[in-house]
Amino acid sequence: MSQLQSRRLLLFLVSKSNRFHSTVSGNPPKAPIVSSASLLNNASNSKSPPIPPPIPVPNMGFEDDDHDPWRFLKFGLFASLAGAAITAGYATYAYSLEEVDEKTKSLRQATNYALENDAPALEKFKALAYRTAMTVPAKSTELYLDLRKTLEEHVRGFTEPTSEKLLPDMHPVEAPHVFTLVLDLNETLVHSDWKRERGWRTFKRPGVEAFLEHLAQFYEIVVYSDQLQMYVDPIIERLDTKGCIRFRLSRSATRYQDGKHYRDLSKLNRDPKRIIYVSGHALESTLQPENALPVKAWKVDPEDTTLLDLIPFLEFVARQRPADIRPVLESYKGQDIPTEFIKRTKELQKLKSQKQQQPGRLWR
Repeated sequence: MSQLQSRRLLLFLVSKSNRFHSTVSGNPPKAPIVSSASLLNNASNSKSPPIPPPIPVPNMGFEDDDHDPWRFLKFGLFASLAGAAITAGYATYAYSLEEVDEKTKSLRQATNYALENDAPALEKFKALAYRTAMTVPAKSTELYLDLRKTLEEHVRGFTEPTSEKLLPDMHPVEAPHVFTLVLDLNETLVHSDWKRERGWRTFKRPGVEAFLEHLAQFYEIVVYSDQLQMYVDPIIERLDTKGCIRFRLSRSATRYQDGKHYRDLSKLNRDPKRIIYVSGHALESTLQPENALPVKAWKVDPEDTTLLDLIPFLEFVARQRPADIRPVLESYKGQDIPTEFIKRTKELQKLKSQKQQQPGRLWR
């Protein structure tokens, strides 16, 4: 009996233990299912800072240009300004101020178009529209003319001689018969050069003092240089100690043209028939080459006698007083004037001697 009870008790305990284990294994606790992607995202979010939002780009006027109502107006204004600038540039290049003024006179007068008071309303409207349309071109043209005139006046102050009369009026006693001898300075009367060991030095041409002193008896002598006055004055003061040179003109009295300073003899306030311009670069340094007497440019040659050789010709001209010196100079064109003058003088003396040897006639 006791064995039977023992077996039942053991069976009861075993069955009870099996029910406990089946309950635990049959109903396990449910954990949430998490994917690997979410785990990676959670890991990255937990380790790195959050991504900031994108920076807004300001609108610089390039967006929505097709819908900009001012786009066409801006383009039209730019095109108008560009066209006006091109037109003004061409007019400045191709026409003088007087020509532009003459050609645009009708355009500038178009704004004065008017009708009678009793004109039809339609005609008045047309006249008003016409004046309105022509006002901008007319005013622009007037503005261009004013600006160009002002600009040319400023430029003329640098390129034109300082005065229309560079010399004062000649004395009435001298005016009818005294010639004006215009002399260049550099490579005509003096020569300046520079060397490293001594700097700038100025040398007098041989015979220059005798040349000035002798011809001052017959001519009004004027020095006309393209150098600055601060350079011309000290040289003349040391060169002309006896006051043979009456007037001195420097760069401010020249005309600047094509990158060069030209002597404008028409501004001397002297009769062009009585002006002689002597220079080592006479033909290329004056605007009146018909008055030029070219001589050899001096380059510090101690044996040079050009100025002394020129004295007889210039003295002969001053004594003979031709009505116009320009044909006389033209007859010596391309020749060495001192040599040719001596040759012509000998021929003239020969002709005179032949005439004197001919017997006189007793009848006509």
